[in-house]
Amino acid sequence: MNNLLEMRDIMKHYPGVLALDKVSIDLKMGEVHCLVGENGAGKSTLMKVLSGAVTKDSGEIFINDEKVEFNSPSESQVMWIKIIYQDFKLVPELTTAENIFLGREIRNSFFLNKKEMNIKAAETISQLGEEIDVTLTINRLSTAERQMVEIAKAIVGNVKILAMDEPTAPLTSKEIKNLFEVIRKLKEKEVGIIYISHRLEEIFEIGDRVTVLRDGKLVHSSEIKEVDKNQLIKLMVGRELAGEYPRNKAEKGDEILKVENLSSDKINDISFSLYKGEVLGIAGLVGAGRSELVRAIFGADKITSGKIFINDKEVRINSPKEAIDSGIALLTEDRNLLGLFMNMSIRENISVSILSKMMNGLFISKQKENSSVQKQFDQLKVKAPSIETSVESLSGGNRQKVVLARWLETNSNILIFDEPTAGIDVGIKFEIYNLINNLAEEGKGIIVISSELPELIGISDRIIIMCEGRITGVLSHEGANKEKILNLATKFSSPEGMHSQKVKHAS
Repeated sequence: MNNLLEMRDIMKHYPGVLALDKVSIDLKMGEVHCLVGENGAGKSTLMKVLSGAVTKDSGEIFINDEKVEFNSPSESQVMWIKIIYQDFKLVPELTTAENIFLGREIRNSFFLNKKEMNIKAAETISQLGEEIDVTLTINRLSTAERQMVEIAKAIVGNVKILAMDEPTAPLTSKEIKNLFEVIRKLKEKEVGIIYISHRLEEIFEIGDRVTVLRDGKLVHSSEIKEVDKNQLIKLMVGRELAGEYPRNKAEKGDEILKVENLSSDKINDISFSLYKGEVLGIAGLVGAGRSELVRAIFGADKITSGKIFINDKEVRINSPKEAIDSGIALLTEDRNLLGLFMNMSIRENISVSILSKMMNGLFISKQKENSSVQKQFDQLKVKAPSIETSVESLSGGNRQKVVLARWLETNSNILIFDEPTAGIDVGIKFEIYNLINNLAEEGKGIIVISSELPELIGISDRIIIMCEGRITGVLSHEGANKEKILNLATKFSSPEGMHSQKVKHAS
């Protein structure tokens, strides 16, 4: 195979951070070259350099042995280079078809040929095994559907080099399978693909070669068959991890939360208890009502009937503020859209929930705010130059740490984590698992929603399984396995319906 792309000795500095330190990588025609590393290792920055979105400080880029310079995304697109970013680059108010053809619209003279764009957009979405109404605006689509639009946007028309940054994070197992089929077809057309993922099982399924970055440096590059999962993890984090899922050693205490016959538009007659020191998992297929359940408890969705008790006292929660005042914290699934103010600093994002505690009279005490935020910043080991760094510039794992820091500052006794490790590397995952266990040891009650069944089984003391808005079973840590969970997760589904249900990637 000929070299399609070469990036040699790429350097990139940000204030206080050396993001890329003489990183070199090459890509051959018709291969999948996997790029792995912890959050903040430099993977996304390297791809932004390739796309022209970020200007390198030094180094060289060659396409088919010809030296090129990219100073904008439009310049790289002329060379048929396309990037699927981890953060969606979609216009919410435009339709799916308009987003897919943004910047390369099909026209009849001076006017858009919307009919032709709709037809071709639907055909491209269909290649991915999806059915999305391409006339719907992006803000009406789910997170998984938006990801499929990003992928469709990248593969429509001609492409020679395709970089995919965490493309499967919000996708179901069926959607991932369809995506891998598309990748194999692109390989047959001699498209070179750079594939970034924290799901190491995907690396071994779809990759030909793998390159590991750590702290902005290249530490390893080889054929996939020359390494195994444990070796990759050690290369990524620079150390051995003692067990993939550290167990909660806290003793189960008194009941801290009781939900009794809770119903909303999306859930029906839900009852369960959560105890101090317990990690309670919630499993289910996409659409089972897991997120809707915790949103109802948090006051984000309206409760139509039922009761909530905290420490044996009934509480009425009609808004997130009332939930926070009752000692409940919710780390949402979409941290970028719902969990963070992207254009604000780390300091502002962490302190926003506790500003009342920072007041000196009518004014915020900067000393109190900085001291409190700096403490969380240091304890969670956020990788950033300072607390004044913009959240938008952080990696996915460090953004999640900022969300965690904000809720830890509220000193809530009931913490709900919705997909806490989605799109996060193994090192930070391990840190989050240990943090969850430490919170449980402090006597807090923890609820974790996760679509990765090994993770849920590994960290939970008990697991609630949901199907179609109802609880279908509860399993202990010792009694839980994938088969039992999936059987309970499809309890109300017909044989035909089971095939159409979306099951999140669980391997």
